Amino acid sequence: MNKISAVLKKQPVLAVSFAAAFVSAFLVPPDKEYLGYCNVTVLIQLFCLMITVAGFRSIGIFDIITHAVLKKAGSIRRIGILLMSLCFFSSMLVTNDVALLTFVPLTLMLFSHIDDPKSLIWVIVLETVAANLGSMLTPIGNPQNLYIYTKYQLDPLTFLKLMLPLGAVSYICLFALSFILPSKKCTAGISQKRDISKPKASVYAVMLLFCLAAVFRLVPDWCCLLICAAVALIFDRKLFGKADYALLATFVCFFIFVGNIARIELVRDFFAAVMQGRETITSALLSQCISNVPAAVMLSGFTDKAQALLLGVNIGGLGTPIASLASLISYQFYSRSENALCKRYLTVFSLVNFGLLILLLGFTYLTPLIFK
Repeated sequence: MNKISAVLKKQPVLAVSFAAAFVSAFLVPPDKEYLGYCNVTVLIQLFCLMITVAGFRSIGIFDIITHAVLKKAGSIRRIGILLMSLCFFSSMLVTNDVALLTFVPLTLMLFSHIDDPKSLIWVIVLETVAANLGSMLTPIGNPQNLYIYTKYQLDPLTFLKLMLPLGAVSYICLFALSFILPSKKCTAGISQKRDISKPKASVYAVMLLFCLAAVFRLVPDWCCLLICAAVALIFDRKLFGKADYALLATFVCFFIFVGNIARIELVRDFFAAVMQGRETITSALLSQCISNVPAAVMLSGFTDKAQALLLGVNIGGLGTPIASLASLISYQFYSRSENALCKRYLTVFSLVNFGLLILLLGFTYLTPLIFK
């Protein structure tokens, strides 16, 4: 019990999610439906990406990228704009989770050479928001998009026309916010030359390709898991110990909590009454409590207005840290970094997220013709 208590103290997000799941189990006693709560696909993809990224890190590729980016960018502001843009545009193809799993660790490595903890917080917050907003532009950018796109049989052109104006405004806002970062110069410092193991680099590249193929549903998730596990066993078994199991456990706890809440009759009746004509605002607000993916699944049973629901759950990924579970990835990485200022991070995160949430909701309501 003491070990469990120690782990929960070090992982506050896991502690909250565990408490929520535990309490919800009293409202909905465990039964066979619990088995369907967890999105196994998300868990497998997260695990495979974690050990793949750990593999690349172990052979020093990120160190080389770190110094190359610092040398190219030249200033903290340019680094911030570059990383924010990479998260925004890459998330359209590899999902917001994958973008953050890739670029947040790189950001932490970059800033280990720069003595500016306040700028580090701003950059990671901007990356997180960029991944959540950039991913809304494609059906495969995030799970809620794929779900709504498939359930309502949306046309690809209709999808793009709906989300493009919001995406353009989002990027302009993020670009403007990047100018909060200082323009002071930065350098990579002195680094030791390190030889990269080409065989390992090649194998880890294959792992990454399988991870992306699983994201695009070109190969089954179990196939990706077997390949990544086999590579880790053969080339570096220590990679298994470098996966973030606390993050995986956090996702499982939230899946249980959301699954139970969605089965409470009073909750279902309430949303059936409030949804009519208020799909966008309702889905955005509900996302603040249970995250946007389960909100999309839950509310789709109460409306045939796919476009309003799509806008709501995507904008609703802003706001609280659990509004988009991808945001937890960034926080977990940052909170475990050296000299992390967690209270300051959450303050900046809240200011940026709630500010953009209000702005983008206002944009959709003030320009209704664009979103019809």
